[in-house]
Amino acid sequence: MNKLLLLSLFLISSCTSYEHFKRITEEFDVPAKVYKADFTQTWQAVIQVMKKFDISYQNQEAGKIKTRWMDNTLQVNFTDSFGSKDAVKAAEMMMVINVAQGFSYGRKVTKVTIFKRQRIEHDFLQGWKETPTDGIQEKTLLYRIQRIIQNDNELRKIDKAKEKEQLETF
Repeated sequence: MNKLLLLSLFLISSCTSYEHFKRITEEFDVPAKVYKADFTQTWQAVIQVMKKFDISYQNQEAGKIKTRWMDNTLQVNFTDSFGSKDAVKAAEMMMVINVAQGFSYGRKVTKVTIFKRQRIEHDFLQGWKETPTDGIQEKTLLYRIQRIIQNDNELRKIDKAKEKEQLETF
């Protein structure tokens, strides 16, 4: 009888972990974007965008940036204020950014991936619970990186045109 009880408890707990894994793999999408830029240019854009965050780890050779846990209770309560959820007691988040270089059709490209972890505490009895992110902040950061790279490329084109014009008039 005890063996049957243990077996049933094991099967129930393994099914719930499978369901959790299945939900994560099906629903969770890590925001990423491929830029038509070399690694150095993309890395500088990422650093420029991440200046306002509290960075705990930064390694250019590994292409990794990690922030500390930062309080974002006001943002979570503001975005949920129009929903049916109650206000949260506390919320915090951290981000991990990976920058990887590669080639596409013989041209250098760089892929930036932003993984945001979000923890929410509804009351002190429940403690912190990890919740999925809505992905808006990650996509916004990827857009800002893209705009910095585009602006940098446009400035480079202008500089080349000016340099060419000066050489012709000299």
